[in-house]
Amino acid sequence: MNYIIKNATLVNEGKSFLASVVISGDTIEKITQTIDTDSDYSGYEVIDAKGLLLLPGAIDDQVHFRDPGLTHKGDIATESRAAVAGGVTSFMDMPNTVPNTLTQQLLQDKYDIAAEKSMANYSFYMGVSNDNIDEVLKTDPKNICGIKAFMGSSTGNMLVNNESTLERLFREAPCLVATHCEDETIIRNNIEIFKAKYGDNAPASIHPLVRSAEACYKTSSYAAELASKFGTQLHILHLSTAKEVQLFNNNIPLKDKKITAETCLHYLLFDDRDYATKNTFLKCNPAVKTETDKLALIQGCIDNHIDILATDHAPHTFEEKNKPYFTAPSGGTSVQHLLLGALELANKGIMTREKVVELLSHNPATLFRINKRGYIREGYYADLVLIDSNKEQVISNENVYYKCGWTAYEGVKLSCSVTHTFINGELVYHNGNFKEDYKRANNLLEDFKMKVIDLNETLLEIIRPEEEA
Repeated sequence: MNYIIKNATLVNEGKSFLASVVISGDTIEKITQTIDTDSDYSGYEVIDAKGLLLLPGAIDDQVHFRDPGLTHKGDIATESRAAVAGGVTSFMDMPNTVPNTLTQQLLQDKYDIAAEKSMANYSFYMGVSNDNIDEVLKTDPKNICGIKAFMGSSTGNMLVNNESTLERLFREAPCLVATHCEDETIIRNNIEIFKAKYGDNAPASIHPLVRSAEACYKTSSYAAELASKFGTQLHILHLSTAKEVQLFNNNIPLKDKKITAETCLHYLLFDDRDYATKNTFLKCNPAVKTETDKLALIQGCIDNHIDILATDHAPHTFEEKNKPYFTAPSGGTSVQHLLLGALELANKGIMTREKVVELLSHNPATLFRINKRGYIREGYYADLVLIDSNKEQVISNENVYYKCGWTAYEGVKLSCSVTHTFINGELVYHNGNFKEDYKRANNLLEDFKMKVIDLNETLLEIIRPEEEA
């Protein structure tokens, strides 16, 4: 099916303007302000988008869809479906599955699963541990979106805290190094302090004190130091503190940066006051911290210290999350609400719609050297989202598509809704209805749909185990 999206307000490359978009096959054939749908495009399905916003699909560079081995929490089929409903058309999935993605075969296994189950375009990270560095360095950068290493506390096999391993990783990485940065020793000491004070009855409000700003900054500054020493392409994930923002340069173009940063939606919408109502459902790593941190992270997104906004979508069952603080796992659900939640910041005048598109679409495409995605351009793949900015909704556990059936965003009011999501030119979501038989989602690298252009500038990432996500 070919489509014409007529009379939409395009939000793209720093501008908003009225135009029509012609989709032919899997690509954007034409962008025009004048179009005669009757004479020029017989047989095309016309969508009247008057009053709607047309955005490039969001690209989420950090999700945990739990496939394989943890599919009671979520799986690639259910979570990619939720992503599509929220306007996320491509995702990059983390290696802390069961088993952890620590070998080339296990990496291929995940691609095989996604080929059968994913509704959205996909790519996967190769995982790093203290003892698999030789295997990691065998990785062909063309086959991954990055290699993830976890620099911080961990109860699994994905902690990378061996100094010689880290130095070799930063020195020899064939692609960008992306890191989760929290200091293990500081966190363990804080846990002991609060266990002595509260026993098993600790409130969730201690979480930003346990996983403190000090713990974050110590490890993120160390990662930046290593990257500077070895000239590594470093991408630090989910910034949560004001102090960390200043580690990053904002006076050069993203394509020229060697050290970049990402934060997540929950750090921009919540702060430590919200633990009183959200309890352990807001527990994530790193922790949501103070209002001062939240405001600094928002400003960091606005002024280009922070380059990408993502989710760190990491579902657990309701029963798991409803446990006492010290036993409840960290991680939450948000991939369905990334785009709309970010647009809410724009609707409140905190940042522009154009900045939202830059953070969610343009910048991931630039940083990850994604081929012909992330922008609305002629000849690019038609990964597109239509937004009704006058269709309000309230997020609830009853209207999420996550397998786990809950979200910490319950009760959040949104002033807009996704009406249509196109992936590779196919209308896969329309007002609550899915194209259930859609089988054209792409392995983003292998099929050259999301392609690393410069093999020396791919991403290398540092992973955390399932318990820490």
